[in-house]
Amino acid sequence: MPKENVKVRIVSLFEKSLNHMTFVCLFYCFLQNPKTASLVQDLVKKGAVDELKKCFSSRMEFGTAGLRAAMGPGISCMNELTIIQTTQGFCRYLEQSFENLKERGVVIGYDARAHPPSGGDSKRFASLAAAVFISREIPVYLFSDITPTPFVVYWENGAQIVSPHDKGIAKAIDENLAPWPESWNTEEALRSSLLKDPFQEIHTEYFKTIQKHCHHREINKSSGVKIVHTSVHGVGHSFVQAAFKAFDLHPPYAVEEQKDPDPEFPTVKYPNPEEGEGVLTLSFALADKEEASVVLANDPDADRLAVAEKQESGQWQVFTGNELGALLGWWIFSCWKKQTTDAEAVKKVHMLSSTVSSKILRAIAVKEGFHFEETLTGFKWMGNRAKEILDRGNTVLFAFEEAIGYMCSSSVLDKDGVSAAAIAGEMISYLATKNTSLSQQLTTIYIEYGYHLSKNSYFICHDQNVIRSLFERLRNFSGQESYPTECGRFSIAAVRDLTTGYDSNQPNHKAILPTSRSSQMITFTFSNGGVATMRTSGTEPKIKYYTELCAAPGNSDVTHLKKELDDLVNAIVENFFEPVKNKLQPKPE
Repeated sequence: MPKENVKVRIVSLFEKSLNHMTFVCLFYCFLQNPKTASLVQDLVKKGAVDELKKCFSSRMEFGTAGLRAAMGPGISCMNELTIIQTTQGFCRYLEQSFENLKERGVVIGYDARAHPPSGGDSKRFASLAAAVFISREIPVYLFSDITPTPFVVYWENGAQIVSPHDKGIAKAIDENLAPWPESWNTEEALRSSLLKDPFQEIHTEYFKTIQKHCHHREINKSSGVKIVHTSVHGVGHSFVQAAFKAFDLHPPYAVEEQKDPDPEFPTVKYPNPEEGEGVLTLSFALADKEEASVVLANDPDADRLAVAEKQESGQWQVFTGNELGALLGWWIFSCWKKQTTDAEAVKKVHMLSSTVSSKILRAIAVKEGFHFEETLTGFKWMGNRAKEILDRGNTVLFAFEEAIGYMCSSSVLDKDGVSAAAIAGEMISYLATKNTSLSQQLTTIYIEYGYHLSKNSYFICHDQNVIRSLFERLRNFSGQESYPTECGRFSIAAVRDLTTGYDSNQPNHKAILPTSRSSQMITFTFSNGGVATMRTSGTEPKIKYYTELCAAPGNSDVTHLKKELDDLVNAIVENFFEPVKNKLQPKPE
């Protein structure tokens, strides 16, 4: 079907509701990318109005996490055109923000993912982004090979962007939608003298920098511990191998079927080690073959880390993000403490976690005398807060989130699965010299600082009205602006609502953490030491809940504590979520 006819037929299908910029998008789909053009033509031939509307009726939103959308044609999807439009807006925003941008330049990295059926891959996207900046005579440091996320910094402070930058960038994108003349010219850009390759320099500097967190090199050299590592078809393999080498650790056994980047992720249903055993099946098989006791797994970007350990029963225990956070937090503080002779230095030490993560670092901080602080969910908040603390001359030893994200070095103000893997490797080797497993050490931590048992899950809900009604009921539980005082048999001691800005624990009832009416988030603190947060997801149709029972040191009746937590979760589900009434779908098993 000729391109002109396709455009005419789309007009008839949409009843002339497409605006000018949508036609610009269509024009460049056909002009620059035959695969995208073919997709649009197929949809038009089928008369697939709903699918076309999804692609062309509304633009995907730029937020603090950047862009997230499916691959495909149109302004609501990720494709070559929307990459160019986004980069043009970002470029304009940077030009407005930095007078010396042409001296500073920008850094661009990419992973190994491909993007069928609309064509292109991460490297192609990176080249297009480079072309946009170079067309404005801005230097570009474009990595020549795939890199883990931690290698690429974000804003000028090295942390992810937070508001109001997201709004400013989004506005600039909307003002720069028509592709600039040179934005498609990647061949010219890749020959430009403004293009530099930082790969080798950053690679060398990174592995040199993380060595300051290596405290037991002699133990590492002689350790007989066997560890398996999988990068789950992502970018992590060579970088984790290099990190182990930097620590003088014996190289981990690599899962052969998963060590090389493969954008199809052929051996797993979903390439997220947070999903647990299904992703780690091949790792367990290799570990059994090599008689290894521990498995380390990175996500495809290598910014997250999961750990599993073989138990005496022969079963594998996959540690939760909170459990591994407890182990790494304990280890990093212990190493710091052994090296520090100044008793007052602890007063300048800080650790951070997100508000939906375990409170175990708070318990350790109370006993050890360092500072603990919570932030909103996500490393954009922890990274920026860490930078503020560092700028005041303090030390940030560790930060983590329950979604297996760990910042073990303040050299990277973001979660980093590469350095975390090496530091975990050293911790495992050290504990082996004490004939102590990770599971045993976790129990020791709980005995000393108090058991912290958590249970997290979610419900699926596609109806925004139901979600809104559910949370509004909690805000007006027994009258206007009155929150629940109990949940089943459990008494509620405090409520914090980061949607409205209410916090019953504060003298003026105003929350300290930033608030946002664009998302739902309420935290209940119970008299029995339980904490529960209910929140909506920014990217998925989910209502999530995060629960934890924080016991005092000395309370080691684990069976009773687990039952108490289970009862609390059941009460929250029954009384606050009301899944039957609200027709909520439970998390798939």
